[in-house]
This record gives sequence, C-alpha cells and structure tokens, in this order.
Amino acid sequence: MSYASTMANARLPPDTDPLSHAQSLIEQGRAGEAAAILTPLIESDRAGLPARLLQARALQAHGQAALAMESARETALLHPDVAEAALSFAERLLSAGLLPSAIAEFQRSLRLEPDLHAARYGLGCAWLAAGEPEKALREFGSLSADNIAPDLPARMAEAERMRAAPRSDARYVRHLFDQFSSDYDARMVGELGYAAPRILRELATLVMPTLRNGTLDILDLGCGTGLAGAAFRQVAKRLDGIDLSPSMVDRARRRGVYDRLSVGDVEAIPNGGERYDLIVAADTLVYLGDLSPVFAAAHRVLKPAGFFLSTVEKDEGEGFALGPKRRWRHSEDYLKAAAKAAGFEIAGVVACSPRTEGSIAVDGLAVALQKPL
Repeated sequence: MSYASTMANARLPPDTDPLSHAQSLIEQGRAGEAAAILTPLIESDRAGLPARLLQARALQAHGQAALAMESARETALLHPDVAEAALSFAERLLSAGLLPSAIAEFQRSLRLEPDLHAARYGLGCAWLAAGEPEKALREFGSLSADNIAPDLPARMAEAERMRAAPRSDARYVRHLFDQFSSDYDARMVGELGYAAPRILRELATLVMPTLRNGTLDILDLGCGTGLAGAAFRQVAKRLDGIDLSPSMVDRARRRGVYDRLSVGDVEAIPNGGERYDLIVAADTLVYLGDLSPVFAAAHRVLKPAGFFLSTVEKDEGEGFALGPKRRWRHSEDYLKAAAKAAGFEIAGVVACSPRTEGSIAVDGLAVALQKPL
C-alpha cells in the first residue's frame, strides 16, 4: 500500500488516543499507518509538539526520509527552545549523512538539556560516523547500555578499534574535506603556504629527465580540488584523480584539468585495467600511518619503470607516528623499508616543507619511488 493511499484510508478506533495509537503502530512495524493518523492532525493544527516528534519518527520508519526531514526541521523552527525538537532534527540529519549539521543540532539539544541521554548518544554516533573516535568515546563515556542503547558497547568497541588503527579513518578524512572543500584552495595556498604540488612537479623534473609535455598517463591520489592536477596537466596525456571526499571531487571537476575523477580510498585504487607512468600523492600520505597497502596498490597499477612521487611529514623516529594535528609523520628509514618491501626502487628522497603550521614550516620529505622494469 502506498503512503498516499494509507493516508486516505486511515481510521482510528472509537475513543482511541491518536498519539498512543500511532506509537503502538510504529512499534508494530506499521509506521505508514501511524503517519497517516498524525499528519492530518498536524496539518489542521489539532496536535502539539509530541505529535510532531512522533510524525517525524513514523515518516522515517516508513521510508519517507525527505518528508521526515522536513517535518523535523519545521518542528525545530517552531520550538527553538525545546531540546527534544533539536534532537529529532539531529537524528534525521544523521540518517541523511549530513554530519556537520547533525553534530551542531545534537550539540544544541545538549545545550538546552545537558542530561538528555538520547542526544548524548546521538552525538557520539555522529562523531563516530565522522571518524572521530576520541570525541565519540567522550560522549559515550557518560552513558550506559541500560539507560540509553543496547548497542552502546558495540559502538564503544568500534571507536576503540578506530582509535588504534594505523591510519586515519576514511570517514574522518571524508568529513574533514567535505567541510573545507568550499575554501580549501584559499586556506591551503593563502594561509598555509601549501607547496606540495610544486615540490612534486620539480621532483619529477629531477628524476624523470626525459619528461615531455603530453606524454604521461598520470594518477593523482587524494586529488582534492585539483591543485596537483593543475601542476601536472601539461605533461599528462591522460590525468585521472581519486579522492575520498565527494565535495572535493566536485571542486576538482570544476577545475577542468582531469580526464576522469572518482570517489574512493587511495588504499584501494580501482583495478580497471588502467596502468600509469606516474602516480602523485601531494599531502595525501599524511592521513595514512602504515603505507604498505597504498604502496602495494600503487605498484600494482604502475607501468614498468613508472614513478610514484609523494610528500610526507617527517618523523624523527624509526617508523611512523600520529602528530598533534592528527596527521601521520613518517621517518625516512620507514619510507625506504616499506617501499622496498612493496617492490619499489628508491629514486630519490629530498628534504622539503610542504606547508606551514602556525606560520612555522613543517618538516617534510619528497619521495620518488620507481617500479623496476
């Protein structure tokens, strides 16, 4: 039965409280019927806040996500000082994957009512969806499975696994760059002195002395808005880009320098038969600790004698470590060992500063690896 026909045929048993009946219908898996009862009451101004909150739940459970979002948004606007209204809107935003807005609404709900456990749990789930395990655990820590959610232990375990992983979680990277995509170029070039594309272009000239315009099949790993793509377009015969953030890929597409763009994880380069003369990773490996997977993937799709050029932030130890800005640092010894283990030859390692942080140059390395013939 369609939602429209359910609405038209909705009937209440005599002397039945509509809210209690709608709640019962939702619990029975008959959310469409519940929405059919609640919607006319709301449209005729014969229902208050509880009915509106229940309507959003019913619509969401019935698969009417857009209508549920609109219902929750309207309720939040009508009741700006009610924590439950902000919570309902936040839950709809989270279901739609609109993480920055969802996080803001969960936080607003908690400002209105700090002891609202459902909002605390929702905020923890939103931080988890954004790949922020420490923030998720901070919210989950004040809750118990008994008073809020039976899956709380599983959520906390997921956050602990994420925190212990040897790379930044893909959800964190996606969330981070989706947020900053609109002014990424201005921030990176104007404020942070971002120089990684230029550094890699100069490194290519050093290690590839026979480089000619329009001759190379190139893959840009973590292409972002296309700054590295623009630096290498002139020497490319074909230029492909891949990035975790859909918003960044949209920006790169508008730049108009790529032949093909895709949304994906750089550790899982699509194996569609394409082979490349050159792979560049400008300021990308800072979101990975263990580089073995990405080195193996790059080696797989490079042509014999092909090059993999990247910038990293330098670690003074022997391996890799997560820095205070949640960017991974790698030692020169680790880079060489991981590259050799993946089958690469070391074509060059050059000290550089790919960006600044607080007006201080970040110590980095520009690395050139070559796949043997």
